[in-house]
Amino acid sequence: MVAPQPFFRARGTPFSVLHRIRALVRLGHQVDLVTYPFGETPAVSGLTIYRCSRPLAVYDVAIGPSLAKLRLDLRLFRMAHRLAKTKHYDLIHTHEEAGVAGVWIARRLGRPHLYDMHSSLPQQFANFGRFNWRPVVAAFRRIERYVLGGADGVIAICPELRDHVLASGYSRPLAMIENTLDFDVPAFTAADLATLRVHLGLADEPVVLYTGTLEEYQGLGLLVAAAAELNRQGGGPLPRFVVVGGTKTQAAPLAEQARALGMAARFTFVPAVLPGAVFLYHQMADVLVTTRSRGTTTPLKLYQYLRAGKPIVATAIRSHTQVLDDSCAELVEPAPAGIAAGIRRVLEDPDRRRALAEGARRASRERYSEAVYLERLQDLLARLPVGRRPVRATPLWDLLARLSMRRRPVTRAP
Repeated sequence: MVAPQPFFRARGTPFSVLHRIRALVRLGHQVDLVTYPFGETPAVSGLTIYRCSRPLAVYDVAIGPSLAKLRLDLRLFRMAHRLAKTKHYDLIHTHEEAGVAGVWIARRLGRPHLYDMHSSLPQQFANFGRFNWRPVVAAFRRIERYVLGGADGVIAICPELRDHVLASGYSRPLAMIENTLDFDVPAFTAADLATLRVHLGLADEPVVLYTGTLEEYQGLGLLVAAAAELNRQGGGPLPRFVVVGGTKTQAAPLAEQARALGMAARFTFVPAVLPGAVFLYHQMADVLVTTRSRGTTTPLKLYQYLRAGKPIVATAIRSHTQVLDDSCAELVEPAPAGIAAGIRRVLEDPDRRRALAEGARRASRERYSEAVYLERLQDLLARLPVGRRPVRATPLWDLLARLSMRRRPVTRAP
């Protein structure tokens, strides 16, 4: 498996990678993971981690496209090729842009290749706003066509991506496997919840909670503005807003916005917590909120929100409506007034709160269970080819390989 991310780190794609690995191990497979030189090393029986070397002056990598990521990917792809040549893997499983190397390696060595598609590569530039230039986006469209054209199987994480793959003309094995596998829910008591509220300085007041990354496309500026709108309208008790995720540096612009709007006392920003602790925060909350402003791929947090069995307020964009509907979420316009109105409706209507909470639990149980996840993955693996005849790479690919694949020692995680 090749994952071009810091692993493990508490954010979307690394979560997905970890749970794919856990599922494969539960199904009886051994996994060698090639990944970046950053992140924690989770204890998973059946998993061996190989980390590529770190380029000069690259000390970490942010979410989204970057030049640092490109430099890391070249080393990552080189390591993946060396390991694939020396070990007789049954399957090459790649995530995101590592699909490029996966296709090349699979063709050269005659191994089946499974592409795990977490997003459309050209769309990432629009989501993150980095390198969102027409020639760059066009180049990544061609790269995506190359990856889909060379994959023996594809996993799409949401309906939008599944439809995108089918629209490309792809006709080989395809499975939609949402990022629903999660950490086991830790045991907790009412006293634990009370202790957390005291720790956060929360009085006996309703709590609106967000958990996840603090990237701009998550729309958290809309949430701060919505809190100010609630305060302007008056009426019922003003909730406390707790935002869990990112770092203090990433939260600083949001904190400054809250201060400028006179809402600093109503917001609490908590840096990213351990995965198991997220469940405790969810159970403490009265309302879970996601105000993502754009995008079409489904965020992993939605499945965690549903599993928590709490009322959800979500912006009515494709990222959310692929999973959420009116039975389990209050869907609102992605604007401060819409978000404020949705939060107020849920907080002021006990019957609506109970109905949404029950709808969330029902959706998690019936549509997004661990059993469904494992069944879909097992079925896809059974449909993949066992092997194929190696295909000689084109002279261009041979040249690129020779330039980038100089011999270096393999670094294995402890």
